[in-house]
Amino acid sequence: MQKIPCRRIRTFGIAFCGTGAIIINQETGGVITHVGVAITFGLIVTTMIYTLGNISGAHLYPAVSIAFAVARHFPVKELLPDTKLVI
Repeated sequence: MQKIPCRRIRTFGIAFCGTGAIIINQETGGVITHVGVAITFGLIVTTMIYTLGNISGAHLYPAVSIAFAVARHFPVKELLPDTKLVI
Protein backbone atom coordinates (compact mmCIF):
# COMPACT_ATOMS: atom_id res chain seq x y z
CA MET A 1 0.00 0.00 0.00
CA GLN A 2 1.22 3.51 -0.75
CA LYS A 3 1.82 6.29 1.74
CA ILE A 4 -0.79 8.80 0.54
CA PRO A 5 -3.79 6.41 0.72
CA CYS A 6 -2.66 5.33 4.19
CA ARG A 7 -2.70 8.92 5.39
CA ARG A 8 -6.15 9.45 3.93
CA ILE A 9 -7.49 6.29 5.57
CA ARG A 10 -6.09 7.33 8.95
CA THR A 11 -7.49 10.85 8.74
CA PHE A 12 -10.90 9.50 7.70
CA GLY A 13 -10.90 6.91 10.50
CA ILE A 14 -10.13 9.49 13.16
CA ALA A 15 -12.69 11.97 11.85
CA PHE A 16 -15.39 9.31 11.38
CA CYS A 17 -14.99 7.48 14.70
CA GLY A 18 -14.32 10.56 16.81
CA THR A 19 -17.17 12.66 15.51
CA GLY A 20 -19.39 9.57 15.44
CA ALA A 21 -18.81 9.09 19.15
CA ILE A 22 -19.65 12.74 19.79
CA ILE A 23 -22.88 12.51 17.79
CA ILE A 24 -23.93 9.26 19.46
CA ASN A 25 -23.25 10.85 22.84
CA GLN A 26 -25.43 13.83 21.86
CA GLU A 27 -28.29 11.71 20.50
CA THR A 28 -28.40 9.34 23.47
CA GLY A 29 -28.45 12.09 26.06
CA GLY A 30 -24.87 11.77 27.23
CA VAL A 31 -24.67 8.00 27.71
CA ILE A 32 -21.13 7.79 26.34
CA THR A 33 -19.86 10.83 28.32
CA HIS A 34 -16.72 12.84 27.69
CA VAL A 35 -14.56 10.00 28.94
CA GLY A 36 -16.06 7.64 26.38
CA VAL A 37 -15.44 10.11 23.57
CA ALA A 38 -11.84 10.55 24.72
CA ILE A 39 -11.36 6.78 24.87
CA THR A 40 -12.78 6.49 21.34
CA PHE A 41 -10.26 9.01 20.03
CA GLY A 42 -7.44 7.25 21.89
CA LEU A 43 -8.39 3.82 20.58
CA ILE A 44 -8.70 4.94 16.97
CA VAL A 45 -5.34 6.73 17.11
CA THR A 46 -3.72 3.65 18.64
CA THR A 47 -5.35 1.37 16.07
CA MET A 48 -4.24 3.51 13.14
CA ILE A 49 -0.67 3.73 14.42
CA TYR A 50 -0.42 -0.04 14.87
CA THR A 51 -2.07 -0.95 11.57
CA LEU A 52 -0.71 1.67 9.16
CA GLY A 53 2.16 3.31 11.02
CA ASN A 54 4.87 1.11 9.51
CA ILE A 55 3.89 2.12 5.98
CA SER A 56 4.01 5.90 6.18
CA GLY A 57 4.97 6.82 9.71
CA ALA A 58 2.64 7.92 12.45
CA HIS A 59 1.65 11.26 10.97
CA LEU A 60 -2.05 11.20 11.68
CA TYR A 61 -2.99 14.66 10.49
CA PRO A 62 -1.80 16.55 7.42
CA ALA A 63 -0.76 19.43 9.68
CA VAL A 64 1.82 17.19 11.36
CA SER A 65 3.33 16.20 8.01
CA ILE A 66 3.45 19.84 6.90
CA ALA A 67 5.08 20.92 10.16
CA PHE A 68 7.71 18.20 9.85
CA ALA A 69 8.37 19.21 6.22
CA VAL A 70 8.80 22.87 7.23
CA ALA A 71 11.22 21.80 9.97
CA ARG A 72 13.06 19.67 7.37
CA HIS A 73 12.44 16.39 9.21
CA PHE A 74 10.18 15.03 6.46
CA PRO A 75 10.69 15.08 2.65
CA VAL A 76 8.55 17.74 1.00
CA LYS A 77 8.03 15.55 -2.06
CA GLU A 78 6.01 13.10 0.06
CA LEU A 79 3.40 15.69 1.06
CA LEU A 80 1.49 15.53 -2.21
CA PRO A 81 0.83 12.52 -4.40
CA ASP A 82 2.52 12.27 -7.78
CA THR A 83 0.16 13.97 -10.18
CA LYS A 84 0.38 13.07 -13.82
CA LEU A 85 -1.87 14.71 -16.35
CA VAL A 86 -3.26 12.30 -18.91
CA ILE A 87 -4.73 13.97 -21.96
